[in-house]
Order: sequence, then structure tokens, then C-alpha cells
Amino acid sequence: MLKTIKKVSIRGLLLILPLLGMVHQCHAQSKPDSLAIRLDSLVKKGGIPGLAVVLADKNQVIYSKTFGYADIETKRPYTLNTIQNIGSVSKSFIALAIMKAVELKYFTLDTDINDLLPFKVSNPQHPQDKITVRQLATHTSGIVDNPAIYPASYRFGSDTLLADPQVMQALRSLGYNSSVKDSSMKSFFYNYLCDKGKYYGKQNFDPDGAGKNYDYSNIGSALAAYLIEIKSGMSYAAFANKYILRPLKMKSSGWYLGSIDIKQHAGLYYNGLKVPLYQLLTYPDGGLRTSANDLSKYLIAMINGYNGQSKLVKAGLFKEIFKPQFDKAHAPGKINMANRNKGLFWNLFSDGTIGIDGDDPGVSTYLFFNPTTGKGGLFICNTFLPDKQPIIKLLAEAVAITNSPTH
Repeated sequence: MLKTIKKVSIRGLLLILPLLGMVHQCHAQSKPDSLAIRLDSLVKKGGIPGLAVVLADKNQVIYSKTFGYADIETKRPYTLNTIQNIGSVSKSFIALAIMKAVELKYFTLDTDINDLLPFKVSNPQHPQDKITVRQLATHTSGIVDNPAIYPASYRFGSDTLLADPQVMQALRSLGYNSSVKDSSMKSFFYNYLCDKGKYYGKQNFDPDGAGKNYDYSNIGSALAAYLIEIKSGMSYAAFANKYILRPLKMKSSGWYLGSIDIKQHAGLYYNGLKVPLYQLLTYPDGGLRTSANDLSKYLIAMINGYNGQSKLVKAGLFKEIFKPQFDKAHAPGKINMANRNKGLFWNLFSDGTIGIDGDDPGVSTYLFFNPTTGKGGLFICNTFLPDKQPIIKLLAEAVAITNSPTH
């Protein structure tokens, strides 16, 4: 038999190889086709205007697919280059920026924030509490989002006048009334957290104080980014651009409407009606605008960083982002440790995946990776999804197996 094989001509090999390639291609495409069919079903069932999905490993994007429209009225397709805000997935960038700040010796994770701020943060029920950077990054600072104040800090654009009255009524009912007029994070945080501020009150704090409970806090998250502004002497946007966006060549991404190609921006929708575009006063907590293509570069960087291969932050400091922050025996209140632990902003789920999600008016997103397989995924869509789990489940299953979808 060996002699027979040795006699196979070069011409014979050239005839066989294309056939082998066709067999491999069919096998590789069967899974993504199946995934696309199931995703398309969820898009139609959920009335999702537009959706982009990406799967990646440490080297490259291994699967991508888009569905529906970036703009329903003009039938503009949602593409991998469509730009939109990504909600609280933006907080994962704060985690990376914090560790870069630690590397630059601006502070440590256990620095008292009152040693950094130009005013004193004081919980009226626990005025002597020490609040640390780590607590801000794990939602245990005791700072909470007052529903009468936080949504009112969102800034809607000039297209508000043209918006459907139903949409505006719904937004106002949720507190998005633009009544907060501060022009900077510094001013807002002073008014919200300092006992001399005009929004100050016990409703802005957990009555149990710092370190006692898990209280998801957008304001506490953005405050961590403001600490970086203080120590770096530049805006958080400029810091994040310098140390994250530019090194990763995320050229379509930015923190303000004026810093991205507005023609590529998706329309945002609520029950099929367009939501006016808006910006966040506390923009680090949810204001990054990016595309699936750009965000996939960040995902790949997170997978590599977890494995000690990052040029953004020193390896040991990068690993701190994904280090379990809570001791199960002494966990803070209000968190289900059977479901997850916390890194710095990231969720460390009991199924082994590491992820973070985002929601805002007209926005739902998710970014995750599986350390065991070294693969991850993301999705971005231009409407709020009450339940992201069906999409998350499909993507998690796709990267949980060695032979996951490829182009």
C-alpha cells in the first residue's frame, strides 16, 4: 500500500486537493448557517430592527453575521460597520483604563477616593466610610443611582422635536427629562455626592454604607473614570483614546456624536419607533459608540490579555481585571454568588464564561469570552431587549465547543 501511495502523481494530488477543500468548506459552513437561521428566527420573533453578531478567537474573527436595518425608514442595512452606543459594555473599558492608571502609578485599587477628589464624597448615614477605587469597580461603594436624578442627566439631541410623541412620553415616564443641567462630570459629581451639592441626599447612597452590598451603579462607575481625569490631566475620553482605542485601531469608535461618522450611526428604536440620539453626561459608564468590527478588535484584545499577551497593560495588572473580587463565604449582599462572581466590572459566570452586557434607550449589547476554549463573542442591536438570554445562549454554545463556527 505504501508503494502505491508513493506512486500517486502530482497531477493526481492537484485533482484531489480542490475536492478536499470543498468538503472542508461545506463542513465549516454548516454550523454558521445553522447559527444564522436560529439568530434570524430570534430577530423576527423579537421585532429587532438591526443586529450584528461576531465570534472570535485570540487571532481573528471566526464568524460574523448581520440582520435587519440600521434605519427602518430608509431601509439602510445594519452592517458590521454600523455605529451605535453600546451601553454598559463601555464599563469594561473603564476597568482597562483603571489598570492602566494603576500601571502609571496614579493610584491603587485600594486608594481612598477622597484622597483623589477635589471635594469629599460623604454618605450621610456613614460619613466616616472609606470608599475605594476597587469598590467603585465592583459596585460595592455604597453609591447608588437615584432614579430621580441619573436618567435626567441624559442629553437628547435636536431631533427630539421631530420624535414620535409616544416615544418622548415613554422616555419622560422613565425619568429621561433632561432636567440635570450640569456641564461636566466634575460639577455633576460634586452636586450628587458632596454634602453641599444641590442633588445631594441619602437617596444617593446605600443605607448600609460602603462594602456591604452589591448596588449596580452607573454613577459610581463614571466616578472611577473621573478619578483618571484628575490624575492624568486629560479627559477620560482622551485617556481611553490614547491607551485603548488608538492602539487597537478602533478608528470608527468615539465617546461623542461629534467624534464618529454620524452617517454610519444606527437609528435607535423603542417598540418600532425611533428614539432621538442622545449623549451621557456620565459618558464613561455607557457612552462609547462603536461598530461590531471595531468591538471585535477589543474582544480579541481581551482574550489575549486574559492569557497574559497584552500590549495595553502589563500582564499581571491585566489579569487583575478578571480576578474574582468576592469571597463566597463573605460576599456582599444583593448578589447571587451561585450565578456569578465579579471581576472589575466584568461578570465571572458560574458556567465559566466572562461577560458584560449593556442596555440603554434603543440599545442592547453583550460581550463575552470563554477562557477554556479561548473564544468569545458579541452582539449589538439598535433596540432594547427585555431578555437577551436567547441570543446569549446561542453565542455561548457556539464558542463552548472546539469546532465552533468559522467564515
